[in-house]
Amino acid sequence: MSNHLFDAIRSSITSTGSVFMETDAGRNWTYGDMLDWSGKIAGALDTLGIRPGDRVAVQVEKSAEALMLYLACVRCGAVYLPLNTAYTLAELDYFISDAEPRLVVAAPKMAEGIRSIAVKYEALVETLDEKGDGSLMDLAKDEAADFIDASRASGDLAAILYTSGTTGRSKGAMLTHDNLLSNALSLRECWHFTSKDRLIHALPIFHTHGLFVATNVTLVSGASMFLLPKFDSAQVLSLMPRATTMMGVPTFYVRLLQNEGLNHAAVAGMRLFISGSAPLLADTHRAFRERTGQAILERYGMTETNMNTSNPYEGPRIAGTVGLPLPGVSVRVADPETGAPLAGDETGMIEVKGPNVFKGYWRMPEKTKSEFREDGFFITGDLGKIDSQGYVHIVGRGKDLVISGGYNIYPKEVESEIDMLPGVVESAVIGIAHPDFGEGVTAIVVRRSDAKIDEKTILGALNERLARYKQPKQIIFVDDLPRNTMGKVQKNVLREQYSGLYSARANA
Repeated sequence: MSNHLFDAIRSSITSTGSVFMETDAGRNWTYGDMLDWSGKIAGALDTLGIRPGDRVAVQVEKSAEALMLYLACVRCGAVYLPLNTAYTLAELDYFISDAEPRLVVAAPKMAEGIRSIAVKYEALVETLDEKGDGSLMDLAKDEAADFIDASRASGDLAAILYTSGTTGRSKGAMLTHDNLLSNALSLRECWHFTSKDRLIHALPIFHTHGLFVATNVTLVSGASMFLLPKFDSAQVLSLMPRATTMMGVPTFYVRLLQNEGLNHAAVAGMRLFISGSAPLLADTHRAFRERTGQAILERYGMTETNMNTSNPYEGPRIAGTVGLPLPGVSVRVADPETGAPLAGDETGMIEVKGPNVFKGYWRMPEKTKSEFREDGFFITGDLGKIDSQGYVHIVGRGKDLVISGGYNIYPKEVESEIDMLPGVVESAVIGIAHPDFGEGVTAIVVRRSDAKIDEKTILGALNERLARYKQPKQIIFVDDLPRNTMGKVQKNVLREQYSGLYSARANA
């Protein structure tokens, strides 16, 4: 039987004795280990009754075993549903009710709360901790390693990743086997990955960047990785003499620049630094090049499309741009209202078409239809332009998306939680340039004249309702929010008014 994605991974293995990854604890996993343990976990999933097309929701800490679980889902035909480890039980209730997973794999500390939710939707719950222990691995240990992969075609679902909507309700982006494979193969080509590469992997694996870009590119290249639980600049620098590449978010590079150990000698063995998930400031790009002699390669992608563009491996990597369309991917800029294509250097809506573009939103056919043009181009919601050299520039976002530390935050979700609090009249949540996070989530709040509510009260209330990365870094109280003649809050005015908020604090 043919399994579209895993067959390609298997065929990329040059030797089962080659190292696939080295963990933070110093354990080496060979490609043979990867085949054995992904097979054992796939067998455990099959024993639990997981069948092709069933969803498996996963909220666990980063570990080698967690990556094996992702591959096991691919092999047994399940649809992998990664969930941010910061999500609260209130948030998880929505994802589980919407996706209706057959199984939820949870960190032990969350298991009891998740079971109380899962039972309502007849989902099983198993556990997996950051050390690779838990009830799921207990089941897997007794399974045979030679699992027979389920038959999966190129158009079959491999994963669902939730991305917030402007209404505050998350949408499940359905990604197929070929969405993932075609993008991994394209990036392997563009970034010149080979089996000789060793990637520093310090990204989370519940996000498309760390899970699909970093992991899948490594796998289809037969390369290896250092799997780190989180980013630590000193640890990353210590690994560079043994590594060749690193993928990160802009925050990683800001942190590295703050470390005195970053210099030409430290990166002498590194051939490529890649940045994505949030805009990389031109100042960071220039500073990194001055310190190391290396030009960071910035690329552009999103949950629904994987990667769309990349600055070239060979050729100018232009600061402030996200490069050229990937092979097989078409990118155009169109009038946001009419959809008419715009000429070069004109700003409009970025639209994308290619094998990387998702199948649609889970159980949202009307929403899916509204996000695609009749000729198949996906409307990204990002505003940008294409210059005379073909480089894509992102200039803004049509939906007020905030990207902080590489994570997407949609203001409406945060505003809804703040507006429910006693004493709050209304709020507006915006992203403001932040030296570490790219953008800092900032709440502008109007409170009743007799209200006692303050910043501490609001943040305390949000702590149990929203993941930490969604919570405002600062709350500003005002008498009124600026509005246009139609009564719509002018967030652009607020962004301009407080544009220097975090830079001023950093320089104070």
